[in-house]
Order: sequence, then C-alpha cells, then structure tokens
Amino acid sequence: MEFTVRQIAQMLNGKVVGDDTALIRSAAKIEEGQPGCISFLANPKYEPYIYSTRSTAVIVDKSFEPRQEVASALIYVDNAYLSFTVLLEEYQKLTAQGKRGIEQPSHIGEGSTMGNNGYRGAFSYIGSHCTIGNNVKIYPNTYIGDQVSIGDNSVIHPGVRIYARTVIGRNCTIFANTVIGSDGFGFAPQPDGSYKTIPQLGNVVLEDDVSIGANATIDCATMGSTIIRQGAKLDNLVQIAHNVEVGKNTVIAAQTGVSGSTKIGDQCVIAGQVGIAGHLTLANRTKIGAQSGLGKSIKAEGLSLSGSPAYDLNLHLRSLASLKRLPEMEKRLLELERSHQHSEK
Repeated sequence: MEFTVRQIAQMLNGKVVGDDTALIRSAAKIEEGQPGCISFLANPKYEPYIYSTRSTAVIVDKSFEPRQEVASALIYVDNAYLSFTVLLEEYQKLTAQGKRGIEQPSHIGEGSTMGNNGYRGAFSYIGSHCTIGNNVKIYPNTYIGDQVSIGDNSVIHPGVRIYARTVIGRNCTIFANTVIGSDGFGFAPQPDGSYKTIPQLGNVVLEDDVSIGANATIDCATMGSTIIRQGAKLDNLVQIAHNVEVGKNTVIAAQTGVSGSTKIGDQCVIAGQVGIAGHLTLANRTKIGAQSGLGKSIKAEGLSLSGSPAYDLNLHLRSLASLKRLPEMEKRLLELERSHQHSEK
C-alpha cells in the first residue's frame, strides 16, 4: 500500500517542504529509516538522526528549524508525536485483516445476539443472553460468560476470559489472556484462624474507548461494579481488585496493583510496579512514579509522587541526591570528630 507525501500531509493538516510526490510504503524509527519509509521527530535528543536518516519523509513540529541540510521531505505539523500516532492508527485500519464471519468450531448460547460485520474465531465460546454489537471481533479461544454486553467496534483478542454480567463499551480493546470479572480477594477471618469466602456478586464495567493490556486481571465487585471509566488505558500485567474505580483517561503501566475499593481520579498517570493500598481516593491528575507504594489518600489534584511510601516527587529526588552524598558526609563528620578530639588534648 502506497501513499504520496502530499496525501499524508493532507491527512495530518501539515505543510510539506521537499518532494511531496515521493511514495511512502511503511513507517520506521528515524534512526532506522529506509527509502519509502516515513518517520517522526518529537524528542530533541533524536535530532542528529534527521540529518542522516534515509527515510523518505519525516514529520516534525512547526517550530523545528534544521541546522543543516535535510535530505528527507519534511511534513510540518502542530504536534509531531500526536500526528504520527494518528498516521499509524489510519494505517492500521487500512491494513488490518478484515476478519468477518464465524469459524468453527465455536459456540453461541441461547438468547445471545451478535451485530453485523462481526467475527467469531474458532474455539470461541459465548454464553447465554449476551448482547454483542456491530463490528465486534472475538478471536479464537475466547470465553465469554452469560449476560455479557459488548459494544460496537470492540476487539477481544485470543485467550481472553470474560466472566458473567460484564459490561464492555464501544471501541474497547482487550488483549490476549486477560481475565475480566473473576472473584475478588475476599475472605473473612474466623475465630479458629481459618478464612470464609465472601461471595463476589457484582460485575465489571468497562466504559467506551478502554484498552486493557495482555495478562491483566480485573476482579468483579463484591457488590455493585468494578469500573474502568471512559478512555482509561491499562498496560499488561495490571491487577485491579474488587470495587475499584479507575477514572477517565487514566493510564496505568505494567505490574501495578490496585487494592480493593480504591477510587482513582481522572487523567492520572501511574507508572510501573506501583502498589496502591485499599479504600483510598486519588485526586484527578495524580502522577505516581515507578515502584512507588501508596498507603494514604491523595486529596489535592495534580500532585506528583514517588517513593515507598510515596511522597512529593521533588522532595523524593532531593532525598535520593542526599543519600548519594551520605558516604562523603560521614567521612567529613569523622574527620571533624577526630579534629575536635585532637584539639581537646
């Protein structure tokens, strides 16, 4: 599939400097570009590559001013990173396999319906009384329990397990081997030291435009719903416990665990391997650094935190800087003590 530089610029509302008739066949990193490729430059540290790349075209910010000659055609846009993302999305739509129809063996239960232009892969199982919208793709070896609802244009990748009564919105993507709706970790301690299982009677709700990475797990609520709000993005290997709420357009990186009944606000950014205790509230736009541990609620919006326990990011960075100086500080202290002892003699 080929496009001219001019066609791509028109798609991105960009302006071309260079040969706008050149053909583009694929995308590539700027440092790995070859003729027929298109790349982008958003991070200044990659600027040296724009003078050596063999890519036919490079998408750049309007503010970019070359410091030497550039062989590639340049497409000037408002935001190079965002524009390249849009380009990849459009390319994916055009090149994605247009799977349609029903492969066998597969199963759909009594009272379940599936909209137009859908796909059901081999060995997929759909329970009873499910409602599945238009253009939904359900890949092989997927299990969907009873009374599940899946909105239009959603994609369920191979090996996903969706438990009963789960609600999935439109334009959602769930990647391979994720489990949605399994029982939360609910056990009541007994006088004899044993634990009694607390029935988990709720469900999971994914609103529109949610993305869940591979091997993630989202537990059903004890009562009510575990909710992932519109536009939220969860990475691979994320654990969301029962009755958690994840706010709109919040992103959570891999290996993060969120304990039960915690409410995460909108537009939060949670880095990898973060542990969040239960029954907390995180204000909108909270940012938490990698490998942090959060044990208390965050009430003020827009705070950046790091460390375990997590606290103000700037203070944490200053503490780390001081920690590196401890050996030298200890050496100086010992020298001062020896000097003081010598003067007393």
